[in-house]
Amino acid sequence: MFPTAQSVDTLIVGQGPAGLSAAIYTARAGIKTVVVGMPPKIDGEYDIDNYFGFDETVTGSELMARGRQQAERFGADLVTERVLGIHHGMDGAFEVKTEHSTFMARSVILAAGVSRVRPGISNLDDYDGKGISYCVSCDGFFYKQKPVMVLGEGNYAVNQALELKNYTSDVTLCSQGKALTMTDDFRARLDEAGIPIIEKKVTTLEGSPALERAIFDDGESIAVDGIFIAMGEASASDFAWTLGLEREGIYIKSDENQRTNLPGVYAAGDCVGRFLQIAVAVGEGALAARQAINHVKKTAKEAAS
Repeated sequence: MFPTAQSVDTLIVGQGPAGLSAAIYTARAGIKTVVVGMPPKIDGEYDIDNYFGFDETVTGSELMARGRQQAERFGADLVTERVLGIHHGMDGAFEVKTEHSTFMARSVILAAGVSRVRPGISNLDDYDGKGISYCVSCDGFFYKQKPVMVLGEGNYAVNQALELKNYTSDVTLCSQGKALTMTDDFRARLDEAGIPIIEKKVTTLEGSPALERAIFDDGESIAVDGIFIAMGEASASDFAWTLGLEREGIYIKSDENQRTNLPGVYAAGDCVGRFLQIAVAVGEGALAARQAINHVKKTAKEAAS
């Protein structure tokens, strides 16, 4: 279903200021760099007049265009696709799946923000850890041959539903009342896997001591032991769950050099929850890049010896 994986030194998730800043440093150091993501929110027609080095106001789109051009000038490859999942690969590498590609990366820099769409279920928190999950790789095993549901309307949700088929044949996808945004290709993958789609909204949950049923807005219900939340696009928080990164609330925990608890994985920008400013994101991207460069060179040297 996915093409043969492309090998890269550093894969950066996110095309915002932190991600592009990191790409400039890694690519300039001769590290094979791929930056994957969709245009960030900052890439718009609004004014920025407090960024260093600009004596006149610059728009967000102008600033981001310059960043992309600079990263590409040094050899970074920018891929405008959504990242669907990041998993541990062989020999310390990381497997990164996008909508149309697969990469094997020696290092990963997460710079994709932390936004997560809430599903609007009245008693969702009551079932956190008792049937509600945000990570198929983490929790799919616990639902072997049990009925499960994925909440989401896009390609990310489809990818999660397909991954669940490794654990159970009883998988349903619910759009949570939202218009479907999945591509025709991903819709065909659902059909091929025999995963039905329900275009209604789950409003409340029932079961004791754990989840047993999901109740829809029309009063109907479905028996489910597990619900996996995959609304909108995958964020850095979702990848943190999958990789086992330490978190502080919704943010990824990183040290003063943007290192996470997992060697080879670094985090920068809004996803680490510091001062949410472009200048800070750019600096954090540079720090993360330096660590990624050192990691790639070290692992390459070890592999050659």
